[in-house]
Amino acid sequence: MTDTGTTKMPGAVSARPATRNNAGDDRLTETKPMHPWPRLFRSLCAVALFAAASVHAQTTRLVVPLNPGGATDIYARQLAEEMTKRGVQTIVENKPGASGMIAADYVARSRPDGLTLFLGSNSNLVYNVSLYAKMPYDPFKDFVPVSHVGHLPVILIARANAPFRNIAEYVAYARANPGKINRASVGAGTITNLGMFMLDRAAGISTTHVPYNGDAAIIQALLSDQVDVYMGSTTQALPLIQSGKLRPLAVFDRSRLQQLPDVPTLKESGLDVEALAWFGLVAPAGTPPAIVDRINQVMTQILSSESFVAKSAQLGWATRTGTPQEFGRFVQGEFDLWSPLIRDLGMAKSM
Repeated sequence: MTDTGTTKMPGAVSARPATRNNAGDDRLTETKPMHPWPRLFRSLCAVALFAAASVHAQTTRLVVPLNPGGATDIYARQLAEEMTKRGVQTIVENKPGASGMIAADYVARSRPDGLTLFLGSNSNLVYNVSLYAKMPYDPFKDFVPVSHVGHLPVILIARANAPFRNIAEYVAYARANPGKINRASVGAGTITNLGMFMLDRAAGISTTHVPYNGDAAIIQALLSDQVDVYMGSTTQALPLIQSGKLRPLAVFDRSRLQQLPDVPTLKESGLDVEALAWFGLVAPAGTPPAIVDRINQVMTQILSSESFVAKSAQLGWATRTGTPQEFGRFVQGEFDLWSPLIRDLGMAKSM
C-alpha cells in the first residue's frame, strides 16, 4: 500500500506546505524550513519559567547554621512562615557546627533547583575564607546570591554577678587579670569571636575564648556563671537584661540601641571598635536566574512589609532588601574590608 503522506526522519524539522509562486503558474515554491534555534530558545525559556513556578509547589528548605532557639533561628523561622504564606512552602533545617561550614557545604552540594537555601552571614560567607587554611566550599564559586535579609546589632553582655559593671571596669579588670575572663561565642570564625578579638586588641587585654553551637546555650551558660561575657544580640538577652539577670556593658554598633538607650557604644567609650552581624540568602551555584529572581521577589515583599519590619525590630533585627546583584556586591565589599583586617590581626589561615 502506497503511503501518500510525508515521511519524517527522526529529529528532522518539518517544512511548511508548498505554495504557488507569484506568477500563478503550476510551478511550486517550497517554503524554507524553520531554523531550530528559536524553537529551542522558547523551550528553554518555558523550562525556566516552569522551574520557577515549581518552587511554589514543593517544600523549600531554609538551612540555618546554628542550633534551634537562638536569635538567628527565630528570625529564620519568621522568614519561613512568611514565605509559606506567600506560596513558597518553607521549613527551617538546623545544621550547626564548624563556624557554619557544615551547613554551607551541605547547601553548596545540594541540587540547584531553588529548593535548598542557606541563611549565610558575614561569618560563613566572608570571614571563613580568610581564617581557614582549608574549606569544603568556596562562597564565591559554590553559591549565587539571592537576597540580603537584614542585620543584627550586637552588644557586650556580662553575667549579673560579674566583677565589672560597665565597659571601663571590664577593661580594667581584664588588664589586671590576663586570661581570666571567659568569653563565649557561637564559633571561632564568627563576628561574636572576631569582634571580641578586635576589642581585646583595642583595649590591650587578653581573654579566653569558649565556643558554643548557639546563643541559646550561651545565655544559659551566662545565667549559670559558666562564662563571664558574650558578644550577642538583644533577641533573647533583652528580657533578662531588663529583669537584672544579665548586665549590658557596651554596644558594638555605631549608635546606641533604642531598646537600651543608657548603654554606650564602644567608640563613645574610647575604643575604636565597630561590628554587627549581617545575614542573607544564597542558593547553590547553577540555580536558574528565573528561580533566584522569583525568590528574591518574595523576600522583598516580606522584608518591605510594615508588620514584618515591626516584628523584627522587637527582636532587635533591622531588615534589609536588595537585588541578588546588590547582595553579591555587598558580600564582595565585606570580603575586601575584612580580609586585610583579619591578616593584620594575625589570624589569617590560622584555623
